[in-house]
Amino acid sequence: MENLMALSFLTGALLEEIESLVHRHPDKLSIEKVSSKNKGYEAHMTVVTYRQKWKESDDRTKLRILLTFGQHARELITTELALRLLSILSEEQFLPNVDRSTLNRTLDRLIIKVVPVENLNGRKRVEDGELCERRNGRGVDLNRNWSVDWGKKEKDYDPYENPGPAPFSEPESQIMRKLSVSFEPHIWVNVHSGMEALFMPYDHKNTTPDGIPYQIMKSMLDELNHFYLRDNCLVGSGGASVGYLAHGTATDYMYDIARVPMAFTFEIYGDLKASSKDCFRMFNPIDITSFNRVLNDWSAAFFQMFSIGVQQMDGVQSKAIASRFDNWVSIDDYLNGYLMHRKSRYAKKMEVLDLGLQEIRTYFRLFLLSSVLLLFMFCSRISKSTRPIVSGMSL
Repeated sequence: MENLMALSFLTGALLEEIESLVHRHPDKLSIEKVSSKNKGYEAHMTVVTYRQKWKESDDRTKLRILLTFGQHARELITTELALRLLSILSEEQFLPNVDRSTLNRTLDRLIIKVVPVENLNGRKRVEDGELCERRNGRGVDLNRNWSVDWGKKEKDYDPYENPGPAPFSEPESQIMRKLSVSFEPHIWVNVHSGMEALFMPYDHKNTTPDGIPYQIMKSMLDELNHFYLRDNCLVGSGGASVGYLAHGTATDYMYDIARVPMAFTFEIYGDLKASSKDCFRMFNPIDITSFNRVLNDWSAAFFQMFSIGVQQMDGVQSKAIASRFDNWVSIDDYLNGYLMHRKSRYAKKMEVLDLGLQEIRTYFRLFLLSSVLLLFMFCSRISKSTRPIVSGMSL
């Protein structure tokens, strides 16, 4: 724990620093504390919202980004990145070689919600000495507690991946789901450590989304990896890249159920040479040089992701992307086209159904027209007849 004490905040101090940061910058930051309880187990979560101009009311025109850190308790470096990003957003720290006025124009188009410590109860167990603990306070892996392909166990199933008794059984997962429903993010990032990777869906199968969704996400991740992360990261689906399938993950839910257009899992650090018994070293940097490198590189990558997202929202192509990707499309096309496409897993069948309905409507119009003509002819014949009509009923 000496390395942890030297390089990073303990949870209480970290959250106190974040709260102080918010109070120093009420023009940009706000804070909310959320709680949820299930069968005697209670979870608490801090949510920080960044918005450049709080007086603006039309938030629906802005790009909405949801970031969560510390879902797995032992991955302490992730929560330090949350603090660093908030410090840069509030202008208490700065990105090198970045023009602040240009950055501010980007940030003016965003609303960012940050969950700095998703798994507070599990984090406390780590700080009490259980350095390999990844689960929450009652032994459930929060990244296996979501509903997409929940509960499936591979042959190499590890008890540390305990998915819980049911999807969303855990208060932490319930809070995050409610947050995603109310906020409706365009971009979701679940930040982890244990390796260096930029993952898109899917985790529960070794495939990626097809077509435009794949192009959008892959091109963004490739740019971040090449220009900001020294090409050190694996890029692709978690299920195809990490070496095992993960079921019931948050990112798969965000993409498939919440329909977040760009859903990612970022793995920001990993010491693959560390002993499996030395979990702290495996998941967290132990020297100040590595610690600062991780925070600096990934902060730059995140802010570039913000910039790319805004460019997409405006339908503008950056020169770097345009020179490498011919099929880069605007976020308007992406959201209007792709999200409509994703409303059904059977979009092609829906196209056939639409064509059929068009044919039916055409025939129906012809039927109505012919019926009107026949009725007109019938009425004409009646009007020409002079025979009296005699009732067959007695008075």
